[in-house]
Amino acid sequence: MKSNSIDTTKKSAVTNTAGFTFLFGKRNYIFMAIGVALIGLGFLLMTGHDANTKPDGTWDANYWNDEIYSFRRIRLAPFLVVAGFIVEIYAILINPNKEK
Repeated sequence: MKSNSIDTTKKSAVTNTAGFTFLFGKRNYIFMAIGVALIGLGFLLMTGHDANTKPDGTWDANYWNDEIYSFRRIRLAPFLVVAGFIVEIYAILINPNKEK
């Protein structure tokens, strides 16, 4: 015969689906937005004409554009992308329940 009692292990596993809670706190999401903005800005700063594009926008196989090695493209932009990922990691690791 089957028992009419409710299994307490299954009952405790049921969660409240009526209320919605965020996984992270407000502070976490603010830092995540800052991280995404830094990553996006870094990728935007990497863009530009390729190595064989003249300043007027025409492509020439015999022309070499030294702007591809500019400080903005090879130093600043990758730094901002890496900094953005570091901010993202920090945003995930912040304790949202910590008192100020």
